[in-house]
Amino acid sequence: MTQEPVAHNEHEQIALSVRQNPFSQAFKEFIPQGWAPYPSTLPEPLPASTPAIARRAKLSAAFPGERLVLPAGPYRVRSNDCDYRFRPNTAFAYETGLGQDREPDAVLVLEPIAGSHEAILYFKPRTPRTDPEFYADSRYGEMWVGQRESLDEMSALTQLSVRPIEQLEEALREGLGTIPTRIVRNADESLTPKFDSWRAAAGLEKTSCEAADEEFAVWLSEARLIKDRFEVGEIRSACDRTAVAFESVVADFPQAIQHGRGERWVEGIFGLHARHLGNGIGYDSICAGGDHANTLHWIRNDGELRTGDLILVDAGVEVESLYTADITRTIPLNGKFTDAQRKVYLAVMDAQAAGFAAAKPGNKFKDVHQAAISVVARYLEEWGLLPVSAEEALSEEGGQHRRWMVHGTSHHLGIDVHDCAQARNENYKEAILQPGMVITVEPGIYFKSTDLLVPPELRGIGVRIEDDVVITEDGCRILSENIPRDPGEIESWMHWIWASTKN
Repeated sequence: MTQEPVAHNEHEQIALSVRQNPFSQAFKEFIPQGWAPYPSTLPEPLPASTPAIARRAKLSAAFPGERLVLPAGPYRVRSNDCDYRFRPNTAFAYETGLGQDREPDAVLVLEPIAGSHEAILYFKPRTPRTDPEFYADSRYGEMWVGQRESLDEMSALTQLSVRPIEQLEEALREGLGTIPTRIVRNADESLTPKFDSWRAAAGLEKTSCEAADEEFAVWLSEARLIKDRFEVGEIRSACDRTAVAFESVVADFPQAIQHGRGERWVEGIFGLHARHLGNGIGYDSICAGGDHANTLHWIRNDGELRTGDLILVDAGVEVESLYTADITRTIPLNGKFTDAQRKVYLAVMDAQAAGFAAAKPGNKFKDVHQAAISVVARYLEEWGLLPVSAEEALSEEGGQHRRWMVHGTSHHLGIDVHDCAQARNENYKEAILQPGMVITVEPGIYFKSTDLLVPPELRGIGVRIEDDVVITEDGCRILSENIPRDPGEIESWMHWIWASTKN
């Protein structure tokens, strides 16, 4: 068996397409005729492009006199010649305001000028319909992927200076030995090695360059720790849309139970609404019925749903600007908690309340976890599960409580579901909470069905409650409040949904 030839760039791709599917001269003359003209008016700026101006000003001030390179990244191969849906690198999206599926292979460059930077976006604009790319290029051609923006249109959308991607290499190599340059290394696996070779040719030392890039990545991550007003609004919008999706999930519980592989049914219903109401899901949904709830990252979602069991749904809608919600509810499939389920649920709810109370300015980020886990440990002691006191379990020498809650209680939330992950420990876990930070509060208790230290009536019960909060001047505000948490309110909510569905 012979292997099909592979194209390594867009020019080879077009040539390969033409060789494999040759076009006649008559076709080439006919295809550019009779099309409506492209729009004569420029589009309005993308909503996220305006706050991105202020973000780039901070970035410019942090690295005076340096060239800064932020690639969007390429498509990622899913299988053979099929790619995953494109999502830009987080730093690129944050500093440009481009969301959804924009813009593969583009690169933002902050070029140093006197006292500041010029922000330039290099990207692949559409070509005239007379160009073979129009009909022969499956990556950029309008017949294949739809109408792309012109340089002027992309400039209007982003409020950036825009240049063709073909000019990028010359721009990056110019003055490389004299202009300090940093790149987001993990964004584009094809560009970074080239860039390293250009640095080497310019006589730059590899280790110091990589250290500078790492410092750049940390700064970009920490820049997102405090959200601006636009970001908080986008996360709130993501939470509101997630609430709609959760309602639809609950409405379809009877169908999910009846048709089998109910976890997949729930995942599908949530994904439908996430894609319809926003850009899609913010991360792989966890739809864990019964004992599957005790597997923290259960994304297989291939189990049956049984009436009388709980289902733990950890899911979030991502909006077009790429900000996501991250919400978990543990819900009785038949609309009624059993006494044992309610016992565990109320303990987790108390732990979350303690976490909310600790989520305020002046406290450390890690204090939220400490407050929540202290409540969990107290309940585990009361139930006779700990081999030591709660106090001993919570000590550095203890940790026995972690058998039933091994994960942390909080993480930052934003464009990434686990946002700001490259921030230094002193600016994350050890940092003082400040107004504008958006974090999750998500304690849980997990009793596996195989755990013989747990009373039989509690085995197989796993509960997590997760909400998204923004730190305010005097505490925190819950952004995901539209989905009930109290068990009585959950039961009433479910019965209201089912009654509305019948009507």
